[in-house]
Amino acid sequence: MNLKVLVGIIIIVVFVIFGALSFRKSLTPYVSFEEARRTDAAVQVLGRADPAESSYDTTTHLFHFNLRDPEGQVLKVVFDGAKPANFEQATDIVAIGRYQDGKFVADQVLVKCPSKYQGSNP
Repeated sequence: MNLKVLVGIIIIVVFVIFGALSFRKSLTPYVSFEEARRTDAAVQVLGRADPAESSYDTTTHLFHFNLRDPEGQVLKVVFDGAKPANFEQATDIVAIGRYQDGKFVADQVLVKCPSKYQGSNP
């Protein structure tokens, strides 16, 4: 086999392996609140928020809220950013981050709202 072809194949294989490992590191799995408390990795948690239990600190620019899972467990979440615009209308909240010092420190907060395009009952 030609040396140039062999080197080309090796380079392609190395890039494919590097790409697969990089993609795997970028994935953040959904986990339960209990699993989020036990791991050091970045994860996603899903729950419902009570807008009455949320607060925004204007001096530190931290948004605090509680998530409740279907089993009734509560997870305190802190997000370094503004409260999402449609937080009060959200049916579910996804927080992406890590559990640290007794709270879930979110890097991102995603809101899932009811679709305005769903059909209404006649």
